[in-house]
Amino acid sequence: MITVPIIELRSDTFTRPTPDMLAAMATAPLGDDVYGEDPTVRLLEEKASDAMGKPAACLMPSGTMANLAALTAHAPRGSRVLAGRDSDIYVYEAHGVSVCSGVALDPIAVDDLGRPRLADLAAALPEDWDDPQFSLPAVVCVENTANRAGGIPLGPPDLVDIAEFARDHRMAVHMDGARIFNAAVALRVPARELARYADSVQFCLSKGLSAPIGSVVAGQAGFINRVRRVRKMLGGGMRQAGVIAAAGIIALDTMVDRLAEDHAHARLLAEGLDQIDGISADPARVRTNIVMCKVDEPGPPHATLIALAAERGVRLAELGKGQLRAVTHREITRDDIDRAVHIIGAVVRDWRKEQAA
Repeated sequence: MITVPIIELRSDTFTRPTPDMLAAMATAPLGDDVYGEDPTVRLLEEKASDAMGKPAACLMPSGTMANLAALTAHAPRGSRVLAGRDSDIYVYEAHGVSVCSGVALDPIAVDDLGRPRLADLAAALPEDWDDPQFSLPAVVCVENTANRAGGIPLGPPDLVDIAEFARDHRMAVHMDGARIFNAAVALRVPARELARYADSVQFCLSKGLSAPIGSVVAGQAGFINRVRRVRKMLGGGMRQAGVIAAAGIIALDTMVDRLAEDHAHARLLAEGLDQIDGISADPARVRTNIVMCKVDEPGPPHATLIALAAERGVRLAELGKGQLRAVTHREITRDDIDRAVHIIGAVVRDWRKEQAA
């Protein structure tokens, strides 16, 4: 039986830990993190808070729990969280903040960068902040990079208006920075320069940074204490969590700068896809590691293209709105990009031939 080599482009969450990460996990000094006594977790949290320019940080099992804990710590029960209607928090996280925390998620229209539109944020404000009939907005969320907007990095000019709006209206800003290091590398600025426009930020260790598990929330010390309490309430308190944190330390120390390689591969992929008769991509919009494309008519339905490409060894994802998504990462090489373009082009051509026969 011939095994087809897999080119995994569905997500950078498919990255596996490096040999250095596995070695660090096996030898990490350990303690009970619920008691605050795991030295490896403490070191990771110190590195993370420094990277984000915040006083404190808390290791979380996942980005979804990190966002949920942060929003719960910010928002009183019965208040509202203003989140982009295309954001991961609103679309992909099961409305946990509503289910678990008694907080309403209010979807806000976004621009082509994935930012909530200021006019729509303003329209979501109560007519009278002192009227007890109104549910008060407590948090504005911003996603950097925004997944469904194609991973365009948001720099200081893109963030300052939202930060000022929130401050002027007594709201916190939470940044879902799952891929904030991709944004920082693309913009050639430290991640802390992007996080400074938010009161809290979460980032994932388990995407392009290649750690197997974990995300981190960073913010003020009192806020992080509340996050730890929410983490425990949600069942996220971990014991010898240094085995996770050890990989995260390696990720922060060695995996950030190499994200530029993923960005270069993503641009090459977009350029190749755009050359296929039947596929449209916009290489100029590809700034980080996410490539969005669509199938032109006549062409195979997305589900068909995804299935046929998978049979030949290329795995893609559908992201709604008539878009396919491909995400580059550490385990994707230049040869993989060339082969993926060849295979996808062949799938489209073969499908058209079959339909014409």
